[in-house]
Amino acid sequence: MTAALNTLISNLDRLATHQVYGKVAAVQGLLVEVAGIQNNLSIGDRCNVIARDGRLVPCEIVGFREGRALAMPFGALEGIGLGCRAEIAEAAPAVFPCDQWLGRVINAMGEPIDEVGTLVEGSIPYPIKAPPPPAHSRKRVGGKLDLGIRAINLFTTCCQGQRMGIFAGSGVGKSTILSMMARYTDADVIVVGLVGERGREAREFIEDDLGPDGLARSVVIVSTSDEPPLMRRQAAYVTMAVAEYFRDQGKNVLCLMDSVTRFSMAQREISLSAGEPPASKGYTPTVFAELPKLLERAGPGRKKSGNITGLFTVLVEGDDHNEPISDAVRGILDGHIVLDRTIADRGRYPAVNILRSISRTMPGCNEDDQNALVFRARKILATYEDMAELIRLGAYRKGSNPEVDEAIYYFPRIEAILRQLKTDSTDLATCYKLLAEALQPPTAAGAGDGPPRELKMPQRQK
Repeated sequence: MTAALNTLISNLDRLATHQVYGKVAAVQGLLVEVAGIQNNLSIGDRCNVIARDGRLVPCEIVGFREGRALAMPFGALEGIGLGCRAEIAEAAPAVFPCDQWLGRVINAMGEPIDEVGTLVEGSIPYPIKAPPPPAHSRKRVGGKLDLGIRAINLFTTCCQGQRMGIFAGSGVGKSTILSMMARYTDADVIVVGLVGERGREAREFIEDDLGPDGLARSVVIVSTSDEPPLMRRQAAYVTMAVAEYFRDQGKNVLCLMDSVTRFSMAQREISLSAGEPPASKGYTPTVFAELPKLLERAGPGRKKSGNITGLFTVLVEGDDHNEPISDAVRGILDGHIVLDRTIADRGRYPAVNILRSISRTMPGCNEDDQNALVFRARKILATYEDMAELIRLGAYRKGSNPEVDEAIYYFPRIEAILRQLKTDSTDLATCYKLLAEALQPPTAAGAGDGPPRELKMPQRQK
């Protein structure tokens, strides 16, 4: 009761002392043209349009045309017509996170949607669109972050404050790999942004993938695919604002966003509606300007604050990893994890393509013996990949090339390590131990010239 009263008092303190309003002059497509208050507004400001049924429709100003403000609604346009009142919202767009947000599910407006009760608000506003910390005031990336996934822990090791992209086509396992990270990571706080997510999958992710223990240290922001583009775009901004709050509390935050592509699509819809010309495959220049502003907010904090480790999924259109959004995001982030459909088709999950994935903090974050181990495994995988067709066809004759013979022997052992169930987890130390055992010489491994023995994969339960 006290928390609810404090929230009410905080909201009353933020009420405006006067109201400025105009009238709806036209409605075209997704845009509402407002006249009479254009001199009081600027790009990014908010106004509330009152529909004929009394419903309040929040809007954002996205442009100006012929002396009128172009407003795009956060809700449905039904009931909005000529002459409807449009009131200026005085407060700057912001959210008010606090520690009691942990375990809650909210929408892009910072409102609770989990039917648990009132969402307690903090006293400090966090702007939805905030600049990243200045580059010279940021710390360097911290130590390794255990994500519990062997393929990533070993070959694309992630550090605290690093930003990584997960690139894959539809149905290859992006959401599954995010759920494994959320469940098994050793980060203090998890902030999950489901941007343009399927409505059916949102509850499944929260209840089945995160589970009660994972949700207890998480904040989940959900915007489904049927919501207006402003809501889908703002879900990404709110995700970063909530992560920034916990970072400022000195926490090591893991920020998971699914997906950057849907954020870009929402921005494209907004820009095209405002009349901006398309630049590359229908994406407008604003899309490529907004991407670094969003992604740079993740990363190391200032000296006395925590870190935001960002894992952002990118939905690769038509499995083309050089399409505009993939290419732009890859150039901004500190590494990329590629999920390959051909690997998934042969039944190995997570379907991480080791040879196409890279972490820009490696090899600096590893010890010399760890780097040597990983480099040798990569070389074996590359040798096998070069000769894969000949090996499968039976055209390669054993003894022709010692390196290929070695790759044929060790490849199934490395594949066994990379294959991992959704319910399994392996810590960093065990990952290196398993890889060292797999790369032992045949005599030391006790396998002789026969097939490699089964490697026992320990599980870590949380």
